Amino acid sequence: MEKGINRNSIVEKAREIFARYGFRKTTMHEIAEGVGKGKSSLYYYFSSKEDVYRAVIEKEAETMKKKLIDAVSAENDPVEKFRIYVIARMEILHELVNFHQAFTTEYLTNLDFIQKMRKKYDHEEVLLLKSILQLGADKGTFRIEDVELTALAVATALKGLEVPLLTSHNEISIEKRIDRIMQILFYGIVKR
Repeated sequence: MEKGINRNSIVEKAREIFARYGFRKTTMHEIAEGVGKGKSSLYYYFSSKEDVYRAVIEKEAETMKKKLIDAVSAENDPVEKFRIYVIARMEILHELVNFHQAFTTEYLTNLDFIQKMRKKYDHEEVLLLKSILQLGADKGTFRIEDVELTALAVATALKGLEVPLLTSHNEISIEKRIDRIMQILFYGIVKR
């Protein structure tokens, strides 16, 4: 194969191009130009643009998972661990444009591999949230009747907050907005 090009270099360049132009507007020709090779070089590694996109999304999914685990692993306090998880999740999604778009853009969510990946990601997110919530319950910090249901509810709420938090051009930082949301999640809005 051609010197200086490999699957990883194609995926890295494709990540940039897909992030800039989106899946629909990106062409194999643009990706090939990006890595400084002909389209035939891409077809040695990938069968189609969808195949390249799949590799990009898989790479970003692994990056997301690793960064989240690393972020929460360093903390022992359940409240802080939960806070770090929410903040890290939103910040990482902001960085991983392709991953976020794959799960939120309607025509992309219809791709079979995106549906499977979303299901896997959702499952892993609930497991990670369950571990944080269970730690808090075990330490007596959280009062949770059903950890599984609570983790599912939090994961659903976070998905609903993605677009407003990531697309809003507000003077208030994502972290400060998330801190306000955390106050509501932890203490509610009911006067005690």
